[in-house]
Parts: sequence; C-alpha cells; structure tokens
Amino acid sequence: MALAPRLDLRQSQSLVMTPQLQQAIKLLTLSNLELETYISDEIEKNPLLDTGEISTESGDAADSELLIEPGAQGSDEILSSGPSESESALDMQGDTDSFSNNSLSESDGALDGQMGLNGASSGSAAGGEAPDFENMLVAEITLTDHLMDQAGAVLSGTDLFIAQHIIDQTDECGYLQADLLELAQRLNVALVDIERILGIVQTLDPVGVGARDLAECLMLQARDADRYDPAMARLIDNLDLLAKGALPQLKRICGVDDEDLMDMISELRNYDPKPGCKIGGGAVQAVVPDVFIAERANRWIIEVNSATLPKVLVNRSYYSELKDGAQDKQSKEWLNECLADANWLVKALDQRQRTIVKVATEIVKQQEEFFRKGVEHLRPLTLKNIAEQIEMHESTVSRVTSNKYLSCSRGTFELKYFFTSGIQSSTGGEAASAEAVKSHIKSLIDNEDPKKILSDDKLVALLKDRGFDIARRTVAKYREALGLGSSVQRRRQKALEGKAA
Repeated sequence: MALAPRLDLRQSQSLVMTPQLQQAIKLLTLSNLELETYISDEIEKNPLLDTGEISTESGDAADSELLIEPGAQGSDEILSSGPSESESALDMQGDTDSFSNNSLSESDGALDGQMGLNGASSGSAAGGEAPDFENMLVAEITLTDHLMDQAGAVLSGTDLFIAQHIIDQTDECGYLQADLLELAQRLNVALVDIERILGIVQTLDPVGVGARDLAECLMLQARDADRYDPAMARLIDNLDLLAKGALPQLKRICGVDDEDLMDMISELRNYDPKPGCKIGGGAVQAVVPDVFIAERANRWIIEVNSATLPKVLVNRSYYSELKDGAQDKQSKEWLNECLADANWLVKALDQRQRTIVKVATEIVKQQEEFFRKGVEHLRPLTLKNIAEQIEMHESTVSRVTSNKYLSCSRGTFELKYFFTSGIQSSTGGEAASAEAVKSHIKSLIDNEDPKKILSDDKLVALLKDRGFDIARRTVAKYREALGLGSSVQRRRQKALEGKAA
C-alpha cells in the first residue's frame, strides 16, 4: 500500500475539565476549615466577592434564604453545567444568620415520615458573629521551653550550649533520640562532658526526662522516689520477663518473696513511662464537625455547620460602580469575567451544602439503628449504596464524605466511619458491619471472668450465638485491631492485676 497524505474526518467525544468544573470538584472535597481558607484566597483575587451583610436595593428577605429541600438538584447536574444565565438568584446569602435552631423543628420536609430536613446554619447568634474562640487560646509552653528555662538557671556557657543540643534531641515523650558519641563528635566536645550534662538534664522536671529507653526512665523515677535498691534495679533490668509474666523467674533474680515482688511491680505501675507528655506537646487541633444530626419529635434533623464559613456574597453595588467607570473593551471583559466567577463560586457553595445534606440524610436513613441504639447496630454500607439511593455518581459521594465529620448525640464521627464491610449472619438474616462485630468482641472481652479467659475459639462460638458467622482468624484480626491481647497475654495481665491488688 502506497504512502500518501490524505484528509480524514472523525467524530469523537471527550470530557473537558473546565475551570468551573475543577473548582466544583475541589469544593466538594474540602472540609469546612479548608474551605474557609480557599474562600479567603478567592476574595483576595476577586473584587466582586465580599463577606458579611451587604445592603441591596431589594429588601426581600426571601432572596437571602436557602432552604434545603429533599428534591434539590444533585451536584452531578451542577458539575456538568456552566454558570446560569440568570444572575439574580445567585445573590442569595447561603449562610445567613436568619436561620436559627428554631427552624429545625419547623421543617416541612419529611423523609419516610420520620426525617425532617433543613439547611439551617448553626452556631451564630442573632444579630452578631459567633465568638472567636481561637483568640482566647493561650500559647502552651512546650517541653523544650520548659527544660531550657530550668537548664538556664543552673548552667551557663559551654555547658548550657551542650544542654541545649541535648534538649533539642529530646522527643515530646521525654526520651533522648541522639547517640551521645555522635553528638560529642558533632559538637567537638569530650564524651565525658556530654554524659555529665546529660546527667544534669535528667535531674530536671519532669522526673524521667532525658532517658534513652524505658528502663532508664523508670530508673530515674525510682531513684527520685528513693526506691532504687538492688532488687528494684534487677527488676528494671528485666522488664522483658515482667512483660511475659515470668514471676517465679523474677523472684529468683531479684531475691525477694511474692509480697515484695508485688510491691515492686505496684511501684513501677505508678511511674510515668512518658514523662514529657505532662508538659505541652503542642496545640491539639480540635475536630470541627461539618454536619449536625439531632432527633426532635421522632424526626431526624440534618444541618450543615455554617458557623465556620464566611458569608460569601456578590457585591453588585461595587460592580455597578466599576461598570460605569470601565471604558475600554479589555476592562469590561475583565469585569464580566470577575462577575461570572463570583456568581459561579456562590452557586457552587450553595450546591455543596445541598449535596452534603443529601448524602448525610441518606446515611442517617441507612444507619438509623446506629443513631438510636449504638455501634452494635451499625449496618454494612458502601459508597455505591448511597450513590444509587440519591442518584449521584459514586465518586461524588466519595468526595463529599472525605475529610468531613458528623456530630450527633453519640459523639463526632468521620463520615467514612459509616461505610464498613459486612459479616454474614449465621441465622441467614441481615448482615452486620465489621464495626458492630468489633464492638461485640470488645464487650465480651471486657466482661470476661478473670478465671475463665476467653480464647479466640470461644469468642467464635459466643459470636455465633449472637448471630455472627465469623472465622477464628477474623476474630483474631479484629481483636488485634482493637488493641486487645491474646488469651495468654490477657491471662497473665489479669494475674498481675490480681496479685497487685
């Protein structure tokens, strides 16, 4: 066949990721706190975006309300569509203070006769902003600062310089993570000086800080309590035997009787294996729920936490001023582009709330027994189940449930927590979730008789009596995931606790 140039006409389809589509997908994935940062960046770039109350010529309060109805448009539809030609509806204030907790009980929407639905915002007081608790936080002193303040009072010059490097190499639990010889070579000082300064650091508060391992940490605390005699020293040197419960061997090594050994073990139990955790350790980031679930009058009320989000509005009065001043074509095009981007962002934020409420509502519907009775009644659930019920794509549900938390009367849970694999029932009934099975295993072990420790085989039999058809290896896997030891380990632990008591 001869090679020659020619023209062909072909028809094909492709998905074009427009900037608006990419933005909508990103907004679904972000948590409320991440979204707040994103909105702040957008407000800096777009002069037509603003936060808070903006006075407009229209005084219709209905324009600022956003009521989430069960039949709201899905996010899949907005992701596949561009900005609306009508811009008046996009000036709504999606996170307005006009919503109050009272509106929850007045919700007209119902789900299966029991679930009410309202997109109310919570946490904002009428007529003002919610209190800024972040400004009330006091900077917490760290372990490094705490140790340096003490070292500066007793050391100076080269000694203080060495102590500073030792303290810098101490982790938040109080353990020294550096090799003394390498530290001496790096600082170009004698190893004996490093060991001498380390001894001084180990006398600082809290007791036990600066240790290189658990045995040394316990030794420092025993010495401070004037309990570090030869018998205690041998016990600390053989912590591995204590962990195994080899009490007869420990009695021979320490040269003590049963009563003295139990006293020594009880003394060790009172020591802190992580003394550095008493001081600071850095600020703890609290989890801020994205969705609130509450039951009122036998109906479930679902609302998005809007207290952490700024109120995003399109400043049309400023747009009118800029439009009147724009003379050249390039300025007008830039201004129209800013308006389109602002309208799209407001619409995308509005739809994000609707989508989150829609997914959360279906989760509550599927896991209603969990919210009423507890984790033992958690049902197996997949993203596909939710996607089919709310007629959205599975990837949309995955984005909505990522990095988001739900707050209810039983606590705060990540939305992903409600999606678990299923365990088939031994009676042929409905399958149970893996989390429910873990809860039953923990309950059985917590309530077991210390004289009759339950083996994994016995747990299998007891779970089967409760309706769970589960293999022994699965029980062992779930038990280890819960941090519970084997029957042998638990028997030794119960024996130690009984003798110490």
